[in-house]
Amino acid sequence: MCIKSLEIQPSSIGYIAMAVALLGQGDQEGALRTFDLAFHDCEVQDNRFLLLLKSILVFESGNQEDAIIRVEHLVTRANNDHDDEAAYLHTQARSSRDAVVLGAMYMKKGKYGRAIPLIEHAKNLVSKDTRCPYLEMISLFFGWNISGMDIIAQQRLCETLYAEERTTEAVEILLNIIRTSDEDVRGSKETSDWITDFTKKCATRLEDVGDEVPRSVEHDNGLPQYSTALSLGPPSPAGLLIKWSRDRAGKGLWEDALQYANDAVKVDPSCPWGYGAKHVALHGAKRYEEAVDAFKTMLHTTEQCKDSAIRQLRKDYISPSETIAAIERIVREILKNCPLVVINVTTGCLCDGTARTRIFKTDQSFFELVSSMTREVDSERIQRVVASFFGYVMFSHAWQGNEPLFQDVNAVESVWNLPDTPLNQKLRSFCEETRRLGHNWAWSDTCCIDKSTSSILNQSLTSMYKWYADSAATLVFLAGIVHPTKPGDLTRSLWMTRAWTLQELLAPKVVFFYDSEWQPYLSVTGRNHKESPVIMQELADAINIPRGTMARFLQMILVPHYGEGADALGHLLEEIVTRSGEVTVLAWSGKSSSYNSCLPASISIYSQTPFNPLPIGGEEMETCVTVLRGKLSKEEALRIYKRINSLPAPRFVVRRLHLPCIVFPVRGLSIQGLHKSIEKLYLAEIPGLGNVEFITADDLPLHKRQKFVFAHPWISYIRGPSSGPAWADDPESDTDFDSGSDSDAGSDGVVLLHAPQVGRHAKALQMLARLGQPFNALLLVQQPNREYRRVAAENEIIISGLGTNITSKNVRAQVLEIL
Repeated sequence: MCIKSLEIQPSSIGYIAMAVALLGQGDQEGALRTFDLAFHDCEVQDNRFLLLLKSILVFESGNQEDAIIRVEHLVTRANNDHDDEAAYLHTQARSSRDAVVLGAMYMKKGKYGRAIPLIEHAKNLVSKDTRCPYLEMISLFFGWNISGMDIIAQQRLCETLYAEERTTEAVEILLNIIRTSDEDVRGSKETSDWITDFTKKCATRLEDVGDEVPRSVEHDNGLPQYSTALSLGPPSPAGLLIKWSRDRAGKGLWEDALQYANDAVKVDPSCPWGYGAKHVALHGAKRYEEAVDAFKTMLHTTEQCKDSAIRQLRKDYISPSETIAAIERIVREILKNCPLVVINVTTGCLCDGTARTRIFKTDQSFFELVSSMTREVDSERIQRVVASFFGYVMFSHAWQGNEPLFQDVNAVESVWNLPDTPLNQKLRSFCEETRRLGHNWAWSDTCCIDKSTSSILNQSLTSMYKWYADSAATLVFLAGIVHPTKPGDLTRSLWMTRAWTLQELLAPKVVFFYDSEWQPYLSVTGRNHKESPVIMQELADAINIPRGTMARFLQMILVPHYGEGADALGHLLEEIVTRSGEVTVLAWSGKSSSYNSCLPASISIYSQTPFNPLPIGGEEMETCVTVLRGKLSKEEALRIYKRINSLPAPRFVVRRLHLPCIVFPVRGLSIQGLHKSIEKLYLAEIPGLGNVEFITADDLPLHKRQKFVFAHPWISYIRGPSSGPAWADDPESDTDFDSGSDSDAGSDGVVLLHAPQVGRHAKALQMLARLGQPFNALLLVQQPNREYRRVAAENEIIISGLGTNITSKNVRAQVLEIL
C-alpha cells in the first residue's frame, strides 16, 4: 500500500511510512535506506526532526545505544542554537521534543532514573496546554505512548528501587508522584490503584525493616524507616509511633522515646501498647513513679480492649500491687532482724520499723522495683535492694557521762537539734560518718533503746548480738586517742579498758576504728579493719590471743545468753569446738569451768604455752614405718587405720562434750605426796604406757571402784597433714577399705601435703607412727551413769606414747561423753 502511494506521489511522509513498514517486516537495512530518501524532499527546517525520527528507527531496529547517542547529540545542539528570541522559542520546542524522545528511550532501556529528569525538563520547557504535533506523529509512526510518560517512568523507577530494597528512595518518588502529577493523571483508576497498592507495600516493608534494625549493629537506621513509613499516612499510625518509641528507647534516648509514646497514645488511646512504650521510656528516664502509673494504665486498657486476643495477653503480666505485696513481705522479714529503732541519718529522727517502711515507699528505689517487674516477681532482686536500703551501722564506744538518751532525741525530734555538747557531737559525728559510708540508718545504744520500757530493753539486750552481726558495719570510736594515731593506742584506749564487749568485736563482719577526730585508726583505709593485719595483731596482743586464733574468733557468729556470767567463756569455747571441730581449746591446765569440766574457768589460762609435739617426718618417719611394717600385719594396720578414721567430729549437746579420742585405761592409782600443801602428786599405772605422774588439787577416790582413763584427743594430729579433717561424717573421709592394695593411691580422698601420694597401707603405718609419739593427755574419771568428768591437773600431763608397741588391742578409739 505504501509503495503504491509513493509511485503516485513521492514525499518525505511516504518514505517514512514505507521505512516503518519495512522495519515491521524485519527488513532493517531496507528500512534505513528507504528512510534516507525522505531527506531529499524535505524542507531544511525539517531535517532535525527527520534526524530524530531516524534515531527512533535505529532504536527500534535494535541499535539502541547508537540511537541514544544520536538523540543526545540532537539535544545538545538544540540547547546551543538560540541566537535571538524567536530562535530561542523555536529551540525550546525542539529541545522539549528531543528530551521526551531521549527520555522514552531511556525508559525502554529500563534507565528510569535518567528518563525522569529529561521528561521533567521537557515539561518545564513548554506550557502545559501546548500541543506538539511532532510527538503526535512519533506516536502515530512508532506506537510510542508519549502521554503521561513521566508518571510511568516514576512508577517503573519506584518498582525498581523497591525490588532493590531501596524502599525509602522509592517512597520519595512515590510522594513526588502524588504531589506533582496532573489531577486527570492522578485521578485515573490505573494510577490511583497503583498508588494505593504501592503505598501499602512500602509501608509494610518499611515497618518490617524498622523492626529488624534494632537487632543489628546499624541501630540508628531504624528511625528513618519508621519515619518514612509514617509519611505515607498509614490508616493506623499508632503502631509505627510505638515502634519509633521503642527504637529511640533502644538507643537510650528516653525523652524522644517518651514523645513518640505520647503521640501514639494521642492517636489511639485505646491501644495498650502505647502506654507500654510510655512505661519503658519513663522507666529509662528514671521517672519511676510515673512509669508505674503508665504500666497500670496499660494493664487497664488491655483488660478493657474489645479484641479478645489482646485481653488474653493480660495474663502475661503481673500488676504493681502484686509486686508491692512481695516487697512488703520481704521488708517485714528483713525488719525482724533489724534494731527496733534507728536514726535516720538524713533527718536525724528516730524511726521504728513502721516509719522506715513508710520512708522506703517514698524512695526512688521502691518505685524502681515496682516499675521493673512487669511479668514476674524477682524475689532475689527485691531482697538485695531492700537489704541495701535498710542496711544499718552500729556504734561501739565507751559511755562517758550524760550521753543523749531516747527521750532526749525525741524531745527535740532530731539528733541535729540536740544542744552543742561533746557527747551530742560524738553522736552526730557517728551519723555523719554513717552517711558518708553510704548508709541510711545508724544505731547507738545511747538513744536507740527506750530504757524506760522493760520489754523493749530486754528484747534489745537479747537481740543486740544479732544486730551487730547483721549490721552493714560497726564503727568503733576510740575516745581520748588523739590524731594522728600510732601503734599501741588501741590497747591503751578507754574502749579497750572500759567498754570492750565480746559481741561488739566478734559479731560484726565489718568494723572500722576511729580516733577522737573521727579519722581512721593508724590511717588504715580499706573496706574492713578486720582485714588489717596491723590492727588485728594489736588486738591479739591486747587480749593475749594469737592473731590466727583471733581471726577465727572474729569469723564466728554467736547468740549471747545474757546473764550467764562466768559461763560466757564456756559458751564461746563450745561454739568453737562445735563449729570448727577444733579441740586445741582443751589444751590447758588449771581450774575447770562450771560450764563443762573439759573447759577452763578463765581465758587467762591460754596465756600458757601448751605442749606441742614436733611433727614426725623424714628419716624418723621412715624408721618407725619400717619397724611397724615388721610388727603388724597389713590387715591389722588397716583395721586400726579404719577405726581411727571412723571417729566422728567432736560436738557439744546440752553442755556435754562428745569427744572422739584414743582411750588408755588406768590400772592403778596411788598418791605420792603433797605439793604446795593443798595439791597432791599422784602416780597412775597405764598398760602399755608405764607410769605417769600428775598433780591436782582434786581429791581422787583411791579406794572406790571408780574407773579412770587417759584420753588422747588430738585425732587431727594422729591422722596427719591432709586437705582437711576427715571425720566420719565428712563425705571425703577415708573410710573405704574394700581394697588393701598399696598402689590404690588417691582413691580414698586423702592427699599428704608436700609428699607423693601413697597407698592405704603406707598411710596407715604413718598414722600409727604419729599415734606412738608423746602427747598431752586428759585425765577423766567415770561417773555413775557412765559419763566422764575431767580431772583438772595443775600442769599438763605429758605421756610418752606407745612408740612402735602398737596393737589393735591397745588402741581403743571411742567417743566419750564428758560432763
